[in-house]
Amino acid sequence: MIQLATEKHLLGLKGVPASEINAILTRAVFWEQYPAKATSILQGKFVANMFFENSTRTRFSFEMAQKRLGAQVLNFAAAVSSVQKGESIYDTVRTLETMGIDAGVIRMKPEGVLQALAEKVKIPLINAGDGNNEHPTQALLDFYTMKKQFGDLKGLTVSIIGDVKHSRVARSNLWGLQELGARVKFCAPPNMQAPELAEFAPYVSMDEALLSDVVMMLRVQLERHEDGLFNSAAEYREQYGLTVERAERLQPHSIIMHPAPVNRNVEIDDELVECEQSRIFPQMANGVPIRMAVIERALS
Repeated sequence: MIQLATEKHLLGLKGVPASEINAILTRAVFWEQYPAKATSILQGKFVANMFFENSTRTRFSFEMAQKRLGAQVLNFAAAVSSVQKGESIYDTVRTLETMGIDAGVIRMKPEGVLQALAEKVKIPLINAGDGNNEHPTQALLDFYTMKKQFGDLKGLTVSIIGDVKHSRVARSNLWGLQELGARVKFCAPPNMQAPELAEFAPYVSMDEALLSDVVMMLRVQLERHEDGLFNSAAEYREQYGLTVERAERLQPHSIIMHPAPVNRNVEIDDELVECEQSRIFPQMANGVPIRMAVIERALS
């Protein structure tokens, strides 16, 4: 069961109503416009970033958001912690809770652990990515980016292209976009498809995917497909990458998105990363006000 507004956690977007998503997006607008008003909102609060999986953009974005709100930030990295000595994720979180943290941001590889953990602790938890399950704040900043471009997500068509099978970004986007009235399509090689998602969004050809309002490329993790269809990154690019030639078929109003990190000249050509239709770097910037809104929600 996904925990909603009154329970302060943000574990995923599946089952979260449009009203709740829109409330976060609206608050993010405020924080983008008036960042100076945030400096003492969370003064005296302690937030722990507990990253049991490596991250650069997500961790720094959360830390920037927390510090702008005036919170004290504790950064935890599993590689230099007692987790290396066999301490469980639960024991680590309970230890920090006992020490007095007010909220925790967690990124982890295992699926299904976060929900059970949230039921055992009293502090609010924010999911910064768990396995192949969800990455709710990434999807929220994606929605924020689309909203700034189009005004409303209702009626938009969004194509998500690439390694859907291993993508938590694809899943959070799917659940949230459908709740907001957008239509989602997937495009992926057969060995990168998640069959269980087909009942919620169709798998379409690359040609059809390019006709969408939003073309979202996913990072390709070829290392997870050692027995896959492609012998090289170049071969993947040839069949499923957003090349300069394919980009010429995009509609003039369409935008290109990517959750990053980007494999340039694999899922997207280098020339397109910062082209006029690309919103890849604005997406990253939008993560800060979104995460400010999410953290404020957890601790208000």
